[in-house]
Amino acid sequence: MTRTRTLGTLATVVGFLAFVEFTSGVLQGYYTPMLTDIARHLGIHDADVNWLEGTQLMLSALVVPAFAKLGDMLGHKRMLLISTALTAAAALVLPFTDSFAVFLIGWTLMGFYVVWLPLEIALIWSRSRRMRGRSSITAKAAGLLVAALEGGAIIGALAGGALIDVLPLTVVLLIPAVLIIVCFFVILFGVTESPDPAGGVFDTVGVVLISLALICFTGGLSLLRLDGGLANPWSWAVVILGVLLVVPFVLWELRCADPLIDVRMFRSLALGPVFLTAGLFGVSVLGAQAPLSTFARTDPAEHGFGLGATGFATSLIIGIYLIAMIVGALLFPIVARALTPRLTLLGASLLVGAGFLLFLPFHDTYAQVVTNMVVVGLGSGALVAALPAAAASAAPASQTGVATGLTNSVKTVGGAIASCVFGIALLNGVGGVAESTAGSFAGYVTVWVVCGATALVAAAVLVFVPKTAFTDRADAEAVAAPVL
Repeated sequence: MTRTRTLGTLATVVGFLAFVEFTSGVLQGYYTPMLTDIARHLGIHDADVNWLEGTQLMLSALVVPAFAKLGDMLGHKRMLLISTALTAAAALVLPFTDSFAVFLIGWTLMGFYVVWLPLEIALIWSRSRRMRGRSSITAKAAGLLVAALEGGAIIGALAGGALIDVLPLTVVLLIPAVLIIVCFFVILFGVTESPDPAGGVFDTVGVVLISLALICFTGGLSLLRLDGGLANPWSWAVVILGVLLVVPFVLWELRCADPLIDVRMFRSLALGPVFLTAGLFGVSVLGAQAPLSTFARTDPAEHGFGLGATGFATSLIIGIYLIAMIVGALLFPIVARALTPRLTLLGASLLVGAGFLLFLPFHDTYAQVVTNMVVVGLGSGALVAALPAAAASAAPASQTGVATGLTNSVKTVGGAIASCVFGIALLNGVGGVAESTAGSFAGYVTVWVVCGATALVAAAVLVFVPKTAFTDRADAEAVAAPVL
């Protein structure tokens, strides 16, 4: 009776958190169909819309480590509420400004929603600590949350595309803000706090050091993407400075009694490969989506490659891909229970790699591209659900929020690097110069090869993870301990 009641309470919490992830999905899909309308409203060139993606990506890399640590210290629900309130306030700015600078600030601050999933997984893990099958419960919950996220992305994209044709932009932009406000009260009244927060002293110095490193690194990548950025030594200098600033951060964290990020976790036999997999996965899940969309829109009669698909036909490819991600996320706990979480992660990485490498011989027809994206989507959905759950199960008890947040941060950095590399490749090809506004075919081949190769490298890395990692077996805790 007690176990049934406890599971029922946790299931209720997961249900409310699923609404939060549904809202996150809506935010990720809703604005895409109206970016051109937003550009016209702000009086900017279409190319300047890329600054919206870049600044939000930079913010996400900054806030996830800090909010994940604060979640472990003060309570995961509390930080969920704060991040939701900040997201709602930023979203309320967008409908009421036609200034690009103000809109860019509001759009950037909306990026606080990226901390929701890591905090939710950490909250579920902490609340299930006295339950048998804790890893399996967390994995199943993660699959449901990711399914809700991808479902929200599909509905958001469809709703955004439909509403922008019939309603004024101000009204259309106001709708997500209202949904986020509802989300705030769902968390406030429907979610109970994680038990026994770890407490401690916040590592302010660590936050400053890692923030400077990430700002320099991602800012340098943005400079490389500008016209002439590759030939500008200052762009490379900023990137290198960002990398070098990691050194004082690591040295400080090793000396700090209560570090922002216990960097020793990267040397864990179980956690290290999870973080590396997350970074490699970010290359495809964050870096490849725009190139795949533009490839579908490219006219083969004019350029000799592409599908020449309409906007609606392209959105169908994206929708099918997201549905495949939902299926992959829901299958993850089932397959993990039948095999092991480690083998499931490995298999999901192989699916992503195989799907992208299939593009090399099969990219000429709509059916071929859809098939490839289904394969990629199945693996991607499983990885989105599996990585934070695996990190939570392998992390020290006081570091679950940090560990799950790190999977997101490392994935974001991988996506930022890939976005820069792919942008340069599509503009220049491999050694050549694009002669039109369409990307070069050699650039698209580069995207497919890099995404496929990084996924296969992730699978190879996971081969060396201990077999009992990410499970409830007692010896799993031993292998997850940092190797000093």
